This record gives sequence, structure tokens and C-alpha cells, in this order.
Amino acid sequence: MDVSCGIDWAEDHHDIALVDRGGGLLARLRISDDAAGLTALLELLAGHGDSAEDPIPVAIETPRGLLVACLRATGRPVYPVNPMAAARYRDRHSPSGRKSDHGDAVVLANILRTDRHAHRPLPADSELAQSIAVLARAQQDAAWDRATAGNRLRSHLREYFPGFLAAFADVKGGITRPEARAILAAAPTPADAARLTLAQLRALLRRAGRQRGTDAEAQRLRGALRLEQMRQLPLVEQAMGRQALALLRQLEAACQSADDLQAAAEESFNQHPDAGIITSFPGTGALAGARVLAEIGDDRSRFKDARGLKAFAGSAPVTKASGKSRAVIHRRIKNNRLAAAGYLWAFSAITASPGARAHHDRRKGTGDRHAAAQRNLFNRLLGCLWYCLQTSQHYDEATAFPARTVPAAA
Repeated sequence: MDVSCGIDWAEDHHDIALVDRGGGLLARLRISDDAAGLTALLELLAGHGDSAEDPIPVAIETPRGLLVACLRATGRPVYPVNPMAAARYRDRHSPSGRKSDHGDAVVLANILRTDRHAHRPLPADSELAQSIAVLARAQQDAAWDRATAGNRLRSHLREYFPGFLAAFADVKGGITRPEARAILAAAPTPADAARLTLAQLRALLRRAGRQRGTDAEAQRLRGALRLEQMRQLPLVEQAMGRQALALLRQLEAACQSADDLQAAAEESFNQHPDAGIITSFPGTGALAGARVLAEIGDDRSRFKDARGLKAFAGSAPVTKASGKSRAVIHRRIKNNRLAAAGYLWAFSAITASPGARAHHDRRKGTGDRHAAAQRNLFNRLLGCLWYCLQTSQHYDEATAFPARTVPAAA
């Protein structure tokens, strides 16, 4: 390719620069962030030799947005360049620190001209995989928002209503459960909760979706909510109850969003051809599989080997060596979403796979902490996943974790 394109992205306009193989500036243009601007950009590229068989590559500092989506739809390679990396390249062209939008576009174009081999283009994922990525990431954000809202509410309840926290301390999900949210909405203060009758508690439990054991649970909650506890002054307690209702509404919205997005993500994921392979692994259901697929995509050429996928996920260690010093540490620069999904995946695999459990225990026996052992297990599972996706095979426990033989004593 004799021509490279750099785009300095902004909210309402974009600066375009085209350079030739020798670094000479061929054209510059500022376009608007709309359909007319996209048309002007495509016409500029076509005027410098762009074609469907030999498209001009584009470097830009963001991997998302309408402009990026439309450029990917044309079939051309789009290289997202980290802004920190682009800043280091800028020093090569302007040691004085001078900066401009046009200059940044030229820098991005020259990055492709000189170091294209060192940067990855956006993967050629299918439309279904891209839609799964949108839903899975949104659901993951909603789950994190749900945890944040729940922690805020829990912290507030500790200041005036510790009895409510104690009533749901041993229940899976705690105060984020539907029945806990329903009872708190009906009785946001200790005084209100103490006045709840068994009939009211049974009705609240059924309204929250509980169908079995409502009588016993109502009895337990009635006793727990009427236990003696430290109290705020009456007016202060009422005010804090109003604040709890406001926090509860935020938690309700986060829970509803997480549940709706989970159903949508699982429905889309189950339609993907790779769903059967991913969910054949121990510890992966539809939601976990959707999160993994959202980050690795379905472009088989994206990672040329398993090591690239492991480095992308942050499960493979990184070596820092200089002179006589050498340190092997875990990666901090990684795909945080995939790393978060991998931690839960490895945690679930420990109980679902005897081989995974033995591998985890063996790593802990050699001195690894729990997090390091789980990261190593995730690293092992990722290698198996890469191979299974490349060969269209399902997970096999005996192949992934072959039996270890102990050599006989001499």
C-alpha cells in the first residue's frame, strides 16, 4: 500500500491526512461528523487509489463510533491507535511539543506508514458477534452498576437500620434479592418494619416472586425485624428512610437493566455458531460465554496463536529484564472486561471440573495465592478455548487436563 490515512477524531468534526510511502503529505481535509463528511472522506480516498480490492488503511484513536463502524463496513482495515502511543509518536515529529488536529492526523498516517506491522486492525467480526458484544458489555456494566448501587444502599442502612441487613445477611444475594427490595420499599425504617404483620410479609414475599416456604420465611423475617437494635432519633430515622427509598429506586433500575440485558445477551449468544463450543467448557453458561465471545470475537485470524489471546486477556505473565535483573509479573495492561469474565469463569470451573480443581490446588501448593492460581487456570482454559475454536471441537476434560502419573520409586 502506497498511501496511508490518519484521522484525528473529535466530537463534531474529524481531520484527515493522507501520506505516501515516503511520508509526503498527499492531501488534508476536515470533515463533519455526519453522512456528508463520510461521503467526502470516501471520495478523497477514491481519488488517491482506494478500491475494494486494495483499500487504503486508516488509523484512528478510537475503536468505536459511527465513523469507525461505517469505515469497517467498507471492508478496509481500520487500526485503532492508543492515544498514549500516538503521543509518543508525536514527539518524533515535533520535539518542541507543538500540537494540532491536522498534525495529529499526519502522525497517525505515518504510524501506519512506518509501523503498520506493530499494530492490530479491528477484527473482522460478524454482525451477530458485534451485536453480542454490545449486549454483553452493556449487561456487564449494568451488573457493575447493580453492585455499586447495592453497596451504597448497604452502607446507608448500616447507619440507621442494621436489623434489616442482619435479616438478609445469610441469604444468597442479600439485600439485592427481590424479596428484600420489596420489604424495604414497604417498610424503609425500623419502626415501619416492626409493624409488619405475618400476612403482610407473606404478601410481599409472593409479590416478589417467592412461591415456596413463604410461611416459614415470613416467621423468620418477622422475628428478625423486631429484634432490639440501636435507633436514630425519630425524625432523623424518617429522613434516612426517605433517602433509602431513593437509593432503592436506583438499585431497582440497575437490577431491571441487568436482568433485561442478560436475557437479550443470552438469546443472541445462543444463536451464534461458537456458542456450543464455548459453553462446553466447565464453568461457562450462556452469560459467561457471551462475555467471552464479546471480547475475543469470531474472527479466527485475530490471534495467530494462543499466546496472543492469553496476552490480550492478561492471563499470561509479562517479563521485565534489564541487565542482571529479571522479574516475571502479571499483566496490568489487558482487556479488563475479559479478565473480569475470566476470573468468574475460572472460579466456577474449580467446582465443575476435577481437572481444573486439581490444577488450581497444584498451583497453590507451589506457592501461588488464590488470585494467581485462578489466573493461571484461566490461562490454561484460554489456550484450550483457542484450540477448540480453531479446530471446531468441543471441550474434552481428558485432553485439557491429562492424568498426571507419578514415577515409580527405584
